[in-house]
Amino acid sequence: MNLPSRARAGLNGVARELNRQPTVEKPRRQWVDDVVAWCRQQDIDLGMRLSSQALRFDTELLAQIDSVLASAHLAPLGRSLSGLTSSAQAKEGVEEDKATRESPRARRVLVSFPPQPTAGLANEPRAIRDVDVMGLKLSAFSALIQVENLDSFYEFSLENPALSGYSNPLVVYRGDSHYGGGFALLAEAWRKTRRAHIYAGDFDVKGVTLALDSNATHLLLPTIEWLTQNATPLHMPAEQFPYQRRLRKHLAALPSAHPLGDYLTLLLEKQRGLKQQWFGGEMLCVGLR
Repeated sequence: MNLPSRARAGLNGVARELNRQPTVEKPRRQWVDDVVAWCRQQDIDLGMRLSSQALRFDTELLAQIDSVLASAHLAPLGRSLSGLTSSAQAKEGVEEDKATRESPRARRVLVSFPPQPTAGLANEPRAIRDVDVMGLKLSAFSALIQVENLDSFYEFSLENPALSGYSNPLVVYRGDSHYGGGFALLAEAWRKTRRAHIYAGDFDVKGVTLALDSNATHLLLPTIEWLTQNATPLHMPAEQFPYQRRLRKHLAALPSAHPLGDYLTLLLEKQRGLKQQWFGGEMLCVGLR
């Protein structure tokens, strides 16, 4: 009974064309054959409209299709289900298009807030919440802190002198297959605020590259002196080698006295890095550009 999604998309295009001309003829491609099969299943007589080569559409045929859709409580033509959540699709009818629906986490991010006592729940240093990006009032936050690793995110503390200049920063998990899409939306919206975006993640080639891709303005890192003593080749995975070319270009474009230069030299020339969980000593916010 469901109208295949590609057939619906094709019919929506035909409906737009019929606003400009009385008939529209389409060759027998896959979506047209889907329409033909669906019409036969619903006892819609195509008659002389159908040939071995093409199907001719007119307003009468689309009206018949819409009538069947309405009687089956399915979304009418012209109402795309693509990109809608399941609940939004439900408002259009009983039809569900899982292939094109918006993922339930498409706009969700994990955020770390100050403690928020909740009855029946033990007090925790930070309150972790799954929130809709669209519900965040960005003007309430002075900086965005993007934490790369989930375990570090859960343990992240703002009791750090390097962050003392930022009041009420927004601490967010970078995301993965579950939350990556939501963070991408947040990062783009945050970029437009022109406020600090601090990347707290691994000191390795991939980590710095992810920070650049997120339009971060700073890296939260130990001092170069501490890293020089503690960084190790063991934390420089071989699979990250392809990312080095981009960072070498970035290093070459930095001013000669830029603080990031020594960090990138340690990564690229000494081939030494350090995972976020091993950081220690005094921390700094190092400009990325």
